[in-house]
Amino acid sequence: MIDLTPYLRRGDRIVFGQACGEPVSLVSALIEQGGQVGDLSAFIATSFSGLFTLESADSFRLSSMGAIGALRSMTKAGKLQVIPVHVSQVAPMIAAGIIGCDVAMIQLSPADADGNHSCGLIGDYVRAAVDKARVVIAEINEAVPYVPGELIPASAIDVAIPVSRPPVEVAPAKIAATDEAIARHCAAYIGDGSVIQTGVGAVPDAILRLLGDRRDLGVHSGMLGDGLVELAEAGVLTNARKEIDTGVSINGALIGTRRLYDWAHNNPAIRMCATSYTHDAAVLGRLSRLVTINSALEVDLTGQVNAEQSGAAYLGGTGGQVDFVRAGARSPGGCSIIALSASAKGGSLSKIVPTLSGPVTTARSDVDIIVTEYGAAELKGQTLAERTRRLIAIADPAFREELERAAHIIQQRGY
Repeated sequence: MIDLTPYLRRGDRIVFGQACGEPVSLVSALIEQGGQVGDLSAFIATSFSGLFTLESADSFRLSSMGAIGALRSMTKAGKLQVIPVHVSQVAPMIAAGIIGCDVAMIQLSPADADGNHSCGLIGDYVRAAVDKARVVIAEINEAVPYVPGELIPASAIDVAIPVSRPPVEVAPAKIAATDEAIARHCAAYIGDGSVIQTGVGAVPDAILRLLGDRRDLGVHSGMLGDGLVELAEAGVLTNARKEIDTGVSINGALIGTRRLYDWAHNNPAIRMCATSYTHDAAVLGRLSRLVTINSALEVDLTGQVNAEQSGAAYLGGTGGQVDFVRAGARSPGGCSIIALSASAKGGSLSKIVPTLSGPVTTARSDVDIIVTEYGAAELKGQTLAERTRRLIAIADPAFREELERAAHIIQQRGY
């Protein structure tokens, strides 16, 4: 076991690399040793390792931007403090000291001939944490691919811990009939030369599988999964028509399996970048035909989107949704899609609702297109009354009469 206690001080604030870039060996060591140091806190944006449990929470206080991945169980138990923050603002908040970072714990690839380590599977806020921390502890994992893009020089690392273990993997989600139906409606908006931003999961994977007949697709995204490899190997993903980063897929996080990691290793066709590039409004504003696809827990009859909380249960997060929704909706020839199933809990609960049960993640003034398995509701430029009609048309038929009654006042008075 790695001994972290010589490098930690009581009250330290720790920032972990996230998602499949989580430094598993360092996290495990901190869980074991954190109580010896005392009063420690840590931030991680997402986690899929399963290491954070009710028992491990006794070693330090944990915060995040949402209940994404394995962190959902922590919120149910009241052991995760949620910071509402756009992905694009995590790094600036670390730099400003708003999200405290006395110690950075990260996972890196082995160094290249010049002594630079690739951030491997995660770009986003790693460099910001390294620049801010008093102590940088890096897990140098020989199983992590060297992916072009964000690099950390050996001189920036205070403690290098060599390890050899498989990085966290996230298997592709099982695609159901509902996912396929949603994907078909989304794919209709993706033409030749489109630049795609999407997440990981059943619907994004289903969408990517439908794009095999497109030409010269591009990618500029915050995260990507195994579906990226299939498009690249099919010759569909060329990035040839992008105004910037021509020929290169831009991404912030690789969330998938060994197949994805092996494809990305030393591959000049992909570049891992910090959120200051992947989510930056000025950068995104230079891309035409940008189609952004994000998810939601529920949407109200006027187009307000909740991607975070359902009643008392915190299930999602702010993420990069707003950054990309605005970019896609403003991109010439592009669009922004919010995709969700029309109902939940075996069809007993509508996800098109009169009133949100949680916070507004994306304002109705930013929303462009809402998609369910029943169709697409194009909301941009539509009146509130017309929005209710279009959203009811893509709701689960079992709830449409109820939603019509709820929409009557809006339709009658116009707001």
